[in-house]
Amino acid sequence: MKEITRTPYPNSEKVYMPGQLYPELKVAMRKVHQMPTVSDREGQKEMRKNPEIYIYDTSGPYSDPNASIDLRKGLPRWREAYIRKNPDIEQLPEITSAYGRTRRRDPSLDSLRFGHIALPYRARQGKQITQMYYARQGIITPEMEYVSIRENMNCEALGIPTHITPEFVRDEIAAGRAVLPASINHPEAEPMIIGRNFLVKINTNIGNSATTSGIEEEVEKAVWSCHWGGDTLMDLSTGAHIHETREWILRNCPVPVGTVPIYQALEKVDGKVEELTWEIYRDTLIEQCEQGVDYFTIHAGIRLKHVHLPGKRLTGIVSRGGSILTKWCMVHGKESFLYEHFDDICDILAQYDVAISLGDGLRPGSIQDANDDAQFAELDTLGQLVQRAWDKHVQAFIEGPGHVPMHKIRENMERQIHTCHQAPFYTLGPLVTDIAPGYDHITSAIGAAQIGWLGTAMLCYVTPKEHLGLPQKEDVRVGVISYKIAAHAADLAKGHPGAQVRDNALSKARYEFRWKDQFSLSLDPERALEYFKAGQHEDEAYCTMCGPHFCAMRLSRDLQDGMQK
Repeated sequence: MKEITRTPYPNSEKVYMPGQLYPELKVAMRKVHQMPTVSDREGQKEMRKNPEIYIYDTSGPYSDPNASIDLRKGLPRWREAYIRKNPDIEQLPEITSAYGRTRRRDPSLDSLRFGHIALPYRARQGKQITQMYYARQGIITPEMEYVSIRENMNCEALGIPTHITPEFVRDEIAAGRAVLPASINHPEAEPMIIGRNFLVKINTNIGNSATTSGIEEEVEKAVWSCHWGGDTLMDLSTGAHIHETREWILRNCPVPVGTVPIYQALEKVDGKVEELTWEIYRDTLIEQCEQGVDYFTIHAGIRLKHVHLPGKRLTGIVSRGGSILTKWCMVHGKESFLYEHFDDICDILAQYDVAISLGDGLRPGSIQDANDDAQFAELDTLGQLVQRAWDKHVQAFIEGPGHVPMHKIRENMERQIHTCHQAPFYTLGPLVTDIAPGYDHITSAIGAAQIGWLGTAMLCYVTPKEHLGLPQKEDVRVGVISYKIAAHAADLAKGHPGAQVRDNALSKARYEFRWKDQFSLSLDPERALEYFKAGQHEDEAYCTMCGPHFCAMRLSRDLQDGMQK
């Protein structure tokens, strides 16, 4: 395993804010140091200091020059101190998943296996340990205070009013309007929150396939996706060594990690859908809970009575999980084991505080199929299942489409809020047109910005490789930045506290030709600097687009200086 390049953010400092309820908390964020504004006053240069700008930071310890990083050992398990102090949690004497034990004891995997695997934690018998359970008891956990500080950054110092207090975080989780995914077996992760009354988050998908990529490449993509701004990560591996790949990712990932357990369950039966059983799936859940997965996509909304509905579509079923479960239902002529055992699933997840992402197995795969009977029949079922999860104190959010033209997006959001009782919505895009293979990061970011503004809590990124191939590192970069734009645009439209601070700072830097500050404050500083340098341009008061005589901002500043004189 090679070392990950720890590229620093330009003109930035990694800073940590302490908690008040939990003073030992160190809430990570990035502080950008700006250059001073230089002006001419009667022939004398006058310098005015510009404020430091705080930025929400998902990069974890990788951007802290004082942190020691060794991928072979994993990131610091900083939340483990809280987990160990909790009397309702115990550390197990061994792995309980049969498959997990088999993989750990297999000597042929020694060269692939992560070398520092800790024994898993689990709730003591008869005890509840989920963030939702504690919130309903009126308890503010360290994770809740962490996210309240993280969402606000330095709003208080700037005099910006904010409603996001630790109490507000607790109440949103208790009501099911927000999810704080924080498995007790992923103590390396920094807490974050998913809910429409918070910053819009983005998820990045990585994972190997039967034909492409390996452990090293997937860990590299995971770390870089966090560097570029991914809030959560889904490992969708379907190729070789799924278990070992996931372990390496979890141990080195500072953000919550999700999976789709049915993928690995299918791999265990050599891709034969009809041979899938509840017992295989149950052991897969336990295996992944014990590794530290923070949330699972579970396609329990596929019902036997609805499997005929996609037959009316232009593009049928485009969800992997949806197609697997639909085929299983049709082969066996009965409800899927996910639906029949949903309460058992919740009981398992509650023991590890793993959240459920209720999968949209019948999402539309073309704008022609958007908002059809199949999609909304499944959504109705998800609205029932989310209440059953809440009855078990399991946090849950709802997955959504997909391919939806712009004029049909609002209906999706409004219907989800009503049908699913205000549980957070998590959407792929949606893609607003189907004619741009190679550019679907753009077609989907258009829909993502709109549905984020309307209330979606988390956006699943799309890369330029969508529909075409497995994304590589550069594809992940383009997908993440495209979706950071969409999410931030939604935050601005929603009026999230402090959302515009960064925009104003960058605009001021642009107007004053403080090029370094423009790069430092941008979503992708390296790419902005790369384009700037490509023009072979010096640090002057114009760019190569307009040149020195046609730069509107330069002329405007000259006018202002003249009026002031």
